[in-house]
Amino acid sequence: MRRRIGIMFALAACAALATAIAIVAVAGDKASPERNINVQDIPETTVKDLIGKAKDASKKAYAPYSKFSVGAAVLTDSGDVFTGCNVENASYGLTICAERNAVFQMVAQAKRKIKMVVIYTPPAKPSAPCGACRQVVNEFGPDALILSVCDGPDVLRKKLSDLLPDAFGPANLK
Repeated sequence: MRRRIGIMFALAACAALATAIAIVAVAGDKASPERNINVQDIPETTVKDLIGKAKDASKKAYAPYSKFSVGAAVLTDSGDVFTGCNVENASYGLTICAERNAVFQMVAQAKRKIKMVVIYTPPAKPSAPCGACRQVVNEFGPDALILSVCDGPDVLRKKLSDLLPDAFGPANLK
């Protein structure tokens, strides 16, 4: 019982830390509720579609322990979109995040280049991807744009290379 409480406390602490990091990262990056989001060469209609798909994916999440439903939409360089949601497990270490779920869906369809990842979380502040998700996205899109949205007006908009500087990747194994 103590171990379970300790694990649950650790998960809650990690979630709080991720939220705190996201709040710091978002400072000064406000967007209107209409989310007029400037994203280089990606049309605004595509971005809005990705946000909608990430929100829809979050509704399919299996999050009975954290009650934190996350959805993600991955845009490939060829314009394909893959979605994923978080899937928790009673053995907490086997939980998979929405971002990795979406990337694995992409890979299962033989796509290998990520252009953008949109992440939706329900709180009033957007959440940045965890370290494991950053590393997985790096494998297929080291310069991918990461856009985290939420139910509040704030938006986190960063290149993956800014969220994961000096990343370990395929080039390190050559």
